[in-house]
Amino acid sequence: MGMKLTEEFFNRDAVEVAPELVGKILVRRLEDGTLIRERIAETEAYGGEDDKACHASKGRTKRTELLYGESGVIYVYLCYGMHWLMNVITGKKEQPQGVLLRAGVNHSGPAKLTKYLHIDGSFNGQKIFGNDTVWIEDDGFRPKIRTAPRVGIDYAGGYWKNIEWRFIADGE
Repeated sequence: MGMKLTEEFFNRDAVEVAPELVGKILVRRLEDGTLIRERIAETEAYGGEDDKACHASKGRTKRTELLYGESGVIYVYLCYGMHWLMNVITGKKEQPQGVLLRAGVNHSGPAKLTKYLHIDGSFNGQKIFGNDTVWIEDDGFRPKIRTAPRVGIDYAGGYWKNIEWRFIADGE
């Protein structure tokens, strides 16, 4: 068991936080007390209103309001009307950004990860720190990381589609 990440960890730019989350352990405590652990193998950074792939690129809406708030807050949204995707808000207040937890070592793809961990829309707005149902631990493991363009964001246009803000544990 590692140390739980604190609010300070997330209170930095998404491009700093995203690669550092790779190798950390996402932990979920079920209602019966069972702990499910999954090492994070892949993340993607989303950097505010200027980032055409970020939900905040269209400005402040009911859906994106959380992005403008405190760091360390869970942002879960429904993709294609059926898959829950989990993000953690990063950075300073009023600077909307976050990190998508894209895959675990044993669960490739953000929807498979949330399904395995029993994460759904009810987690939207919860803090990832000081939480006894879902948190992230650091056990000291530091994988080699490679970068790649983010996935599924062709709509964002050339620059934002091709920027290498996807961080992947290499050799996992």
